[in-house]
Amino acid sequence: MVASGPGDRRLGRRFFARPADVVARALLGKVLVCGERAGVVVETEAYVGPHDLACHARVGRTKRTEVMFGEPGLAYVYLCYGIYDLLNVVTGRLGHPEAVLVRALEPLAGMDGSPHTARGPGKLTRALGVTRAQNGLDVVSSQELFFRAGRRVRAEQIASGPRVGVDYAGAWADEPLRFWIDGHAAVSRRPARRRRPREGGHERAT
Repeated sequence: MVASGPGDRRLGRRFFARPADVVARALLGKVLVCGERAGVVVETEAYVGPHDLACHARVGRTKRTEVMFGEPGLAYVYLCYGIYDLLNVVTGRLGHPEAVLVRALEPLAGMDGSPHTARGPGKLTRALGVTRAQNGLDVVSSQELFFRAGRRVRAEQIASGPRVGVDYAGAWADEPLRFWIDGHAAVSRRPARRRRPREGGHERAT
């Protein structure tokens, strides 16, 4: 287990029991721990519910999406393109399926220190050792996979833009629901122009 320092508290249920876009912004700068490995979250994406056509929950409650309907703070790990296990954390309220995809980390412990190591959600899970075996794990109570408070990221350091690989989602593909620490070397992608993140919960595409 990665050692903790004074005041390095874990994130609790109340942190995750908020709208996905709020949690996605708030996770930036937090520390994700998996066993002996850890990294600072520098990029996330929000999936804000069944009305979000890029969200898996748009198809309803299925074997795959069941975890998303559970308690905020559950890990939602799924296979992407038959190759990558991707890590999300369930947010919002019980029964309303929302989640945040963790897209990139700044390596902190137990990983190669290169910014390329966990740049992108597939590389991130491989670097941390996260697999679908951890799907449904409660990151609030787990000793295996959890988040720590980390460092504060100021609002002016956060940029936002469209999510990656969701062109099928119509107008939702353009929603600025990807968040990152502006200028950080470990961020996976940068848009041609910077967009300021919205404040508060996200309701619908415009």
